Amino acid sequence: MPLSRPVRALVLAALFTATTAACGDTGGLRGAGPTPTAVSPVRLWPELPPVSSPAFEIGEVEREVIKGVGVPGGDLREVDPVAIVRTEVAASPDDYGDGSPYHETGERMAECAAGGNRARCPVLKPYYRDLTGDGRDDLTLGFRQLPGTLTAVRVYTVEKGRLVRVMRWEDAMSAVELAGRSVIIRSPSEVAGYEYRLQWTWDANQRAMLLTHDEMLRTGTGTGTRTARPSPSSSASASASASASASAR
Repeated sequence: MPLSRPVRALVLAALFTATTAACGDTGGLRGAGPTPTAVSPVRLWPELPPVSSPAFEIGEVEREVIKGVGVPGGDLREVDPVAIVRTEVAASPDDYGDGSPYHETGERMAECAAGGNRARCPVLKPYYRDLTGDGRDDLTLGFRQLPGTLTAVRVYTVEKGRLVRVMRWEDAMSAVELAGRSVIIRSPSEVAGYEYRLQWTWDANQRAMLLTHDEMLRTGTGTGTRTARPSPSSSASASASASASASAR
């Protein structure tokens, strides 16, 4: 028997109420708790006089044409990475010569030649990626600074057929990564459970990789093992001084 209009209205109202309640149970808005009060920045010591130059030079921009190393056809893959490191070692006797902080690196370069013990060669595997955005591969190169636990990282590009170094850094490193236009270096900290994370990113205005992030991050439990580097010699670069500055953070 068909339901009368009042009965149908009551049934439909009951169904609507049940459906609405069910929707509210599964997808309704819920409060996330009290919202913290926003605090605006507070400028400290506004009476301090403005300055226009840094107190310390830390080598923010690294650019150097590497002489004596050709780039056949402008292709970095045709350049011998060992030859690049040999050029740097030869140009820095205070760092890699006899009695220098990294003398073992200088001594082991002979192992990189044909017939040598490649396992003892301090030059690491090269990596190629377009970091500058010009459509050509750039070179990220690393080599061990021995004795000790330091590793040197360099980035090279090609400009007008010349080999140009656009980034350099030395440190005790736990990881090195390439991401987009950036080189990311992770280093152990003297603070247990933390590490340093430094990021260099290509800057088209400076034509170099700039240090764009420098932070200490929580990694979990553990002990810091950051290695103190020797005092930079008179021939050490500005970025080596920057690296020493980072160790003293």
